[in-house]
Amino acid sequence: MHPKVKPVLARAWRDLQTVQFGVTPAHAVVLGPVDTATGSLIDRIDGTRGMDLLRAEAKAMGLPEGRADELVRRLAAAGLIDDATAGDPGVQALRREAPERLGPDLGSLSVVRPDPAGIQEGLAARRAVRVQVRGAGRVGAAVAAVLAAAGVGRVEVLDGGRVEPGDLAPGGLGAESVGRLRAEAAAGLVRGAAAGRPRRAAGRPDAVPGPALVVVAPRDGLQAWAPDPDTAAEWVAAGVPHLYAGVLEGTGVVGPLVLPGGTACAGCMERDRIARDAAWPRLLVQWRSAHRRRAVPACDLGLATAVAGLTAAHALAFLDGELPASTGARWEAALPGLHWEQAELTPHPDCGCGAARAREGDSSGALERQDTMAG
Repeated sequence: MHPKVKPVLARAWRDLQTVQFGVTPAHAVVLGPVDTATGSLIDRIDGTRGMDLLRAEAKAMGLPEGRADELVRRLAAAGLIDDATAGDPGVQALRREAPERLGPDLGSLSVVRPDPAGIQEGLAARRAVRVQVRGAGRVGAAVAAVLAAAGVGRVEVLDGGRVEPGDLAPGGLGAESVGRLRAEAAAGLVRGAAAGRPRRAAGRPDAVPGPALVVVAPRDGLQAWAPDPDTAAEWVAAGVPHLYAGVLEGTGVVGPLVLPGGTACAGCMERDRIARDAAWPRLLVQWRSAHRRRAVPACDLGLATAVAGLTAAHALAFLDGELPASTGARWEAALPGLHWEQAELTPHPDCGCGAARAREGDSSGALERQDTMAG
């Protein structure tokens, strides 16, 4: 073992015997009491020394026998230790192969994963999954590019028609894409953004896994704000998690992340809205018909970029084993104030997805936080 205090967490002394690792409340850890000599030993836990050398240096500094081991255990228990030698052979190979541009992502994973091997394992898990993005407009294309650049092994983008100037966005489709088939242009964008080669399933070199997540980001945000249950029926039946996102008029939408059988689906949302507004079915028919006739939907570029970034972050959190705040909830922000507001979505008892029945029968397991962090 070559332990290393996680370098991404800024270190500062709160007082003469207390060290704080990290700045933000969500991830900061306070360790104490720590005397001056032990503080100097912390400086030496930088990944260049094995435990034998750390023990020898601790002894030379006049520290009691066993202090080096005790200190490393304390730091590890607090989630502050990385180990360049940790992990199985696959993780070791990934560590050697990981592109340098993923360094910031590895640093972020080290903040949320206290286990030393968890960093590379998290990246390996991303590389092993497939994500499908439905939509190649200002939101969808940017989401796909971010997911590919963040190490997701397979990102597939589905959309029809050809790229128009209004589809272009920084981080998304570029000017060279105008006139090309949207699906082909998005595939090229993903290839250019990809941060490494996908890992193939062992023993099945030609196997293509089913999607671990579908991101629904239509160019016209109506299908994100009022999703069609018929479109989602296949994902619900197959148990495929799906996340809605988009911009409608001047409102950005992120969520819900639907966990089939555990959280409210598109059918639940539509039934709930009809119960509260008898005119809703009539309005939907007219809106969806107008959607087909509308040439250029409103989509503020700044808002679309914010929605795409937040959507990608929620998707990555889910792929990393966490349940983001969009799970069973929708986040909305409207221009010009852009105050993000959360709306909790409740499974409807008459919906065939079964989420309401599962919740009544104690479905805590369906929504239980998938915490991969030790301790």
